[in-house]
Amino acid sequence: MANIMKEGERVRQAVKWISAEKMEDEAKPIRKLIQDAAMRFNLSPKEEVELTHFYQEKE
Repeated sequence: MANIMKEGERVRQAVKWISAEKMEDEAKPIRKLIQDAAMRFNLSPKEEVELTHFYQEKE
């Protein structure tokens, strides 16, 4: 059975996970973390782009 999530929920989970990873080690490259989060949370290519834009805006 498929897991139905609200739109954007996987991206929010990815942001939380990336934040926790950065707190653990600030030296981790954000691009690598985004790629790992995309795999871990099964993000679509569009969601991965949204996540990338989110972190580009923060910089």
